[in-house]
Amino acid sequence: MTTGVRRRMGVEERREQLIGVALELFSHRSPDDVSIDEIAAAAGISRPLVYHYFPGKLSLYEAALRRAAEDLAGRFVEPHEGPLGARLLRVMGRFLAFVDEHGPGFSALMRGGPAVSAGGAYAPEAVSTTNALIDSVRQAAYDQILAHLGITDPPARLELVVRSWISLAESTALIWLDGRRIPRAELELQLVHDFAALTAVSAAYDPQMAELLRTILAAEPADGPFAELIERLVALAP
Repeated sequence: MTTGVRRRMGVEERREQLIGVALELFSHRSPDDVSIDEIAAAAGISRPLVYHYFPGKLSLYEAALRRAAEDLAGRFVEPHEGPLGARLLRVMGRFLAFVDEHGPGFSALMRGGPAVSAGGAYAPEAVSTTNALIDSVRQAAYDQILAHLGITDPPARLELVVRSWISLAESTALIWLDGRRIPRAELELQLVHDFAALTAVSAAYDPQMAELLRTILAAEPADGPFAELIERLVALAP
């Protein structure tokens, strides 16, 4: 039986609650359109109490952004078991699920976040913080892909392929959010195929990349995503 008495939260617990509430609001609307009053109402506390824990909306946004960046980076973590194509497909499934769930927030993150302070003045420090968080997610994704390939010291062309693919995944996700005109499952598969295609083009120029591609394809089952791409390309040949 509830008594109607609200439990008093500790400082860290309240901060975590506010971050969670803010992240939920920022995930569904542009951060610039979310007010402190709305955050306070959603958390069930007063506006002054929000300022007791965070100096302003910008600091709360940055805290929510850090949590989102940690979540997004975690989506690239995958057990090193089974064919690479299947692993990447699971990674892309989690990545696009995050994008789908946090559409406006993901767009704000990738486009630099809100650029104004609570008083409406330009806040370059917000852009700097956002860029640092984006870079940390990109680096985490890059490190994970190299780990799946079993490579610690990548040659120049492989670094180019992996970093280009991560950028492609970001830009593809942003474009997809504008209308979601392609089924998500198809886009997940297409991004995995994009990785294979970038690797194949690089392999045509570099013996090391060619050997890497052979190793990847040798472990690919007949019903895997990389094998499916080959079938699709062969079908296009005259």
